[in-house]
Amino acid sequence: MVRQENQDRFLLLRDGVYYYWRRVPKVVVHLEDRAPVIRQSLKTDDLAKARAQRDILEEADNVLWASMLTDGKTDAAMAAYKVARARAEALGFAYRPNFELAQLSLEERIRRVAAVSDLRTPVAVETAVLGGVDRPRVKVSEAFEIYCNEVAAVEIVGKSEEQKKSWKKVKKYAVEVFTKVVGEDLAMEDITRDHAKKMHDHFKGMIAPKDAKAAKKSASLGKRRMGDMSILYKRYFAHIGVEGRPNPFEGLTFNQKFKKSRLPFPIEWVRDVILKPGALAGLNDDARHIVLVCIETGARPIELRYLRKDRIKLHDKVPHILVEPSFDPDEPHEVKTVSSVRRIPLVGVALEAMKLHPDGFERYRENGNTLSATVNSFLKENKLQPTGKETLYGFRHTFEDRLKEGRIDDELRKILMGHSIDREKYGSGGSLKLYQEELMKIVYPFDPAIV
Repeated sequence: MVRQENQDRFLLLRDGVYYYWRRVPKVVVHLEDRAPVIRQSLKTDDLAKARAQRDILEEADNVLWASMLTDGKTDAAMAAYKVARARAEALGFAYRPNFELAQLSLEERIRRVAAVSDLRTPVAVETAVLGGVDRPRVKVSEAFEIYCNEVAAVEIVGKSEEQKKSWKKVKKYAVEVFTKVVGEDLAMEDITRDHAKKMHDHFKGMIAPKDAKAAKKSASLGKRRMGDMSILYKRYFAHIGVEGRPNPFEGLTFNQKFKKSRLPFPIEWVRDVILKPGALAGLNDDARHIVLVCIETGARPIELRYLRKDRIKLHDKVPHILVEPSFDPDEPHEVKTVSSVRRIPLVGVALEAMKLHPDGFERYRENGNTLSATVNSFLKENKLQPTGKETLYGFRHTFEDRLKEGRIDDELRKILMGHSIDREKYGSGGSLKLYQEELMKIVYPFDPAIV
């Protein structure tokens, strides 16, 4: 069922009209009502149009036959629905279940009946144009899998496996919370405004608990998770061809007055405590060196983890690292934003640490949670946090504080941090030599023994 290279596959020209002509695969012949051969007029003499319609029907049949080989009732129902949509669209009609056809104009209903009035029209095509296949009742958990595997597939194609898992885990949390608060895994079409409000009330109780002593969650958490459900609902129905359906989650959100940021380490604390000989000796080499590079580059830990040999320029006139996405299909990964793409000179202890990792930090490349847990636990156990709340990410914020204290140009600060510049960009942003000279103004002194 893999698409063939022949651009005119499954096309037959008869009496000046193109037909979709395809033999049913042997493995599903006993399950396919149209076996042994599918014959469907494409009602056109235009080869380009015929090819486009053929593509729709070919893909639809591939999906249908694949579903016949599985045991999932929902999968089969969804496949049948997709096939009906495809057949209707191939003839220029938007698919509508028959109970919705009555809402169409009389002219549109007559046009549909006329399109299938020919006695030679296959029953399957007639069923599709006249809405004979019911829309499948898909549960929220099933719709979420469809969203991940089909709807959002293009959006996550550039993510690494770790990034994909993290992306899915966060969004799945919203689905799990919704299912828990409403008490069941509802069919998508059964979700009401009251159900959505239950989820909103759940997060409201977490953000502003009645017990003043209870732990509080951020408004951002509720806002993002309610947004996840709203997006799932909207895009799932758009995906199955249902436009304009009222979204029960719309408008249910939370406003956050203050955004909680990660604590930076005081500049002097890093110099006098963290970089003190022996302070980080108990960390494994990869974790220790990531900390040291983070201190002098301000790079996000994930940006350092994904560094590879071709992005580590130790032998250039100005040694530096490149932060950019990978489009290698075997090792893809994304960066946070477009402005995150940048060059960062290696100075001081960061240069010495990177010399020991010319190929990057393979140990933690796909293990971000392990890196964070390892470093943060070490900092806590060894009393290396001035308030007890600082984390690995805090070294990035300390770097920004150092740039400010060193009176580094505002735009250069944003470039080095990977932040967006609030104006139209002109030029390259400056040379690496300039970046290096500016960073040397704030570089920490260090004992080579700490590397």
